[in-house]
Amino acid sequence: MADCSHNPKTGFFRDGCCRGDVRDIGRHVVCVRVTEAFLTFSAGRGNDLSTPRPEFGFPGLKPGDQWCLCAARWQEAFDAGCAPRVVLAATDMLALQTCRLVDLKSLAVDIS
Repeated sequence: MADCSHNPKTGFFRDGCCRGDVRDIGRHVVCVRVTEAFLTFSAGRGNDLSTPRPEFGFPGLKPGDQWCLCAARWQEAFDAGCAPRVVLAATDMLALQTCRLVDLKSLAVDIS
């Protein structure tokens, strides 16, 4: 699996990879390219991803950043019409336990 992002550093382990692990209850396994529409959607669901949180080493996300997103949040955003694009090569197969493959592929940036 390809890395998702090192700037900002992402993944449950903050190693740049969206790999799954039993300790990751949120399943941060979908590598996305963040959009303004998604950031607004996520904030409306109580997860503000754009505000920096230096105490956690989190710089805040801006449109264009790549990030390991919770599979359930991605599918929720997709169903609401505001899911960010997906980098399939950096997305863990565990995403398929929550997300529909046809939906992921429809917003993939790395397939033609």
